[in-house]
Amino acid sequence: MRIMKKNLKVLFLAVFVAVASCSFTTKEFNDTDKDKVLIDLITYVLQKGHYSPADINDEFSAEVYKDFITGLDPLKRYFLASDIEEFSKYKTEIDDQIKSKDLTFFNLVYNRLQKRMEDVKKIYPEVLNTPFDYTEDESINVDYDDMDYVSTNKELKERWRKQLKFSTISSYYDNVEQNKNKLKDEEGYTSKSEKELEEKARKTSKTSLDEYFDFTTDLERKDYFAIFLTTIVEEFDPHTNYFAPPDKDRFDLRMSGRLEGIGARLQKKNDYIKVIEVISGGPVWRGDHLEVGDLITKVKQEDEDEAVSIVGMRVDDAVKLIKGPKGTKVTLTVKRVDGSIEEETITRDVVELEETYAKSSVIEKENNTYGLINLPQFYFNMEDYKERNAASDVKKEIERLKEEGMEGLVLDLRGNGGGSLRTAVDIAGLFIEEGPVVQVASNGKKEVLEDEDDAIVWDGPLVILVNELSASASEILAAAMQDYERAIIIGSKQTYGKGTVQNVLDLNQWIRKSDMGDMGALKITTQKFYRVNGGSTQLEGVKSDVVMPDQYSYFDVGERDYDNPLPYDKIDSADYKKWDGYIDYEETISKSKARMEKNAQLQLIDEDAKWIKARRDESVVPLNFDKYVADIEKRKEETKKFEEIDKYDNKLNYKSLPYEIEMMKQDTTLREKRKRWHTNLAKDIYVEEAINVLRDLKINNIKAGKMADIKN
Repeated sequence: MRIMKKNLKVLFLAVFVAVASCSFTTKEFNDTDKDKVLIDLITYVLQKGHYSPADINDEFSAEVYKDFITGLDPLKRYFLASDIEEFSKYKTEIDDQIKSKDLTFFNLVYNRLQKRMEDVKKIYPEVLNTPFDYTEDESINVDYDDMDYVSTNKELKERWRKQLKFSTISSYYDNVEQNKNKLKDEEGYTSKSEKELEEKARKTSKTSLDEYFDFTTDLERKDYFAIFLTTIVEEFDPHTNYFAPPDKDRFDLRMSGRLEGIGARLQKKNDYIKVIEVISGGPVWRGDHLEVGDLITKVKQEDEDEAVSIVGMRVDDAVKLIKGPKGTKVTLTVKRVDGSIEEETITRDVVELEETYAKSSVIEKENNTYGLINLPQFYFNMEDYKERNAASDVKKEIERLKEEGMEGLVLDLRGNGGGSLRTAVDIAGLFIEEGPVVQVASNGKKEVLEDEDDAIVWDGPLVILVNELSASASEILAAAMQDYERAIIIGSKQTYGKGTVQNVLDLNQWIRKSDMGDMGALKITTQKFYRVNGGSTQLEGVKSDVVMPDQYSYFDVGERDYDNPLPYDKIDSADYKKWDGYIDYEETISKSKARMEKNAQLQLIDEDAKWIKARRDESVVPLNFDKYVADIEKRKEETKKFEEIDKYDNKLNYKSLPYEIEMMKQDTTLREKRKRWHTNLAKDIYVEEAINVLRDLKINNIKAGKMADIKN
């Protein structure tokens, strides 16, 4: 979401003047001097420019201590208990060291990690040189947070043995299944022995770790210091980050990477690569290959026989394996949110911009006609806002749907992660007379952003669909329409909950000596958004008027899934008047809730969500092969009952607008895309209920008459 230029200039000036009064220079310096200048500069900028600067005290120190140690060794397979005991002496002293530019704690942890990693380089090849006994009845607990650190090198080797057996058993299972399939499908294929398949699995694990330690060998002290800085700044809030210079930030395990080849964003989560966003219009989105929350464990190129394990790999290295030229294929081994393991073959491509734009469909039910507009993001042209933006496109779609006799409108914001604040305000203005849409707080001041156009493009029944991934600008629009009682919000219990704005500040502008080198940049939270009723969208998001379960219902998805997010709070309400165009707003919500309580399809979806949550909470994994296979087969059997979810038919008729139908005569690709979209909409119970709500909403004819007079 874009900050307003005026506020950015005020912030920039305030921080610049404050920092300029200090001296961040040195005549002669080394890497340690640079580190001290960096930590001094960053903490100063944060204290002066952050929306809600944290107190750098003992409590702050304890959090930095915990997160830095955990970030370096999330699986507790490097540090010994004696190391942690030694580190813990500094648990409440890091704040004092930050203020005095003392790097004792960092140096101690960094040097010890280097020693422990050298020790481990001797352990894993020895472990992987010996065949694993998969007939042995043992298991592993993967809840590493509750695991103790080992006390001896012997215990450390045993921990590595179990973790390596755990990471290798999945490869062994894949090899066994592949061998079965080839034996069945390929004439003349010679079956591999269990010994050969097990040896191949261990080789895969060793190759992955060899590559990982090759990378860590190239890391320098300054690379780890950047991780330390990132840990410090993220204690202010999860969206405040330190960005190391471009040639150094490749090592940062916390950074996410945009996959230009398949259209997704990834993030390191402990030892796994996790999908955190599917980019609208990209290959993954078009083929329904991946979902938010999926874990990618292996990558196989189309011209290679073996997959490469990316468990333990840094994000940038995983990106290099997954990216590739347009038209080439990559096969990903994916651990789904329900724990099942599947392979997805994806044809690499570029994100299709047209699929990120608003699109609409006419919906017919019995003798009534409705419209649905899907908005994947709040886009705009950075060079010329008026050329094309989400608001102007939504307006066009509304006008086209009105020409088809639309009696009610569904605005689908599910999965919309946000974008331009201005477009959110302008879209709100399509449905209300002039009035406030959102309140923005920064530097102790409040600004109210308003729709200043009293024209209303659509004054009929309106429903907005949201889910846990509707964020930022989506939440502002949904919240405004809810506060005005202009629309009924249907979807997840709450939306994402991101009510803050960040700006990136180049730290080099405050350094007077250019030969100190590139200091990097700081992304800093500078603003917070509030609804017109005074409540924040931060953390709590927007709570749906009618809650309908989905597969994320029992997960912590969104802002609340981060550590130390800024809190929810309230300010004074803006001066606004609720919409008076409906005569049965509350009654319609009550009717919808009553329908949902009795709906068998929703009950099945809710049961599926609970099942997924239960599977994800399971932390003990069998390392006996027969039990491992039995567990997989059990899950496959349990999921069969949920296959009915995808077979649902909402009995609604969908058709494209006339202008698109004309385009489809020449554009077969567009025709196929819309066919696929309509097929998915036909299975969508959320759209079905949105139409039911639109049918129940009664318009105040007197109000409607007034609106007609205004427009005329």
